[in-house]
Amino acid sequence: MNRDQKSAIVTELNELFTRAKFSVVTDYCGLKVSELEKIRTELRGCNSEIRIAKNTLLKRAVTDTACESLTDEFTGTTAIVVAYDDPVIPAKVLAKFAEDHERFQLRSAVLEGEKITVDNIVSLSKLPSKEILLGQLLSVMNGVPTALVRVLSEVPRTILYGLQAIKDQKEQA
Repeated sequence: MNRDQKSAIVTELNELFTRAKFSVVTDYCGLKVSELEKIRTELRGCNSEIRIAKNTLLKRAVTDTACESLTDEFTGTTAIVVAYDDPVIPAKVLAKFAEDHERFQLRSAVLEGEKITVDNIVSLSKLPSKEILLGQLLSVMNGVPTALVRVLSEVPRTILYGLQAIKDQKEQA
């Protein structure tokens, strides 16, 4: 690989790291190409991708980005996963894949500029997706006006029951 090719790869990787909201450093040593293609396909479906590059190129690419704290993690066989939108779905894909393939290991990650550990990635993978969280929020927000209507309708109903009881009492007397 000549110097121009390396420079092009560093520029491309730098753009990936700049756009990424969630970046994960993984170790893929011992995986088959078919297994890497499987995770690549799954990640493509959730607006993220996996890239394999030389550690020296990765170290140059992360400079002046939010992912600069990952520099120490670029050792051995390194694959980078970058997500551009919701980080929960790629975290689910990576955690499941790491669970199924013991040779695929998560090292660390950066979530919107803050370095997180493997345990945090697993915790992130257990969260519901963005759509489900929004649905839960809407149901909570819908519950407040519904409860208010119930409380406000209870006052006239109570008065009506009281008047009905007084009427029944006078009819009996």
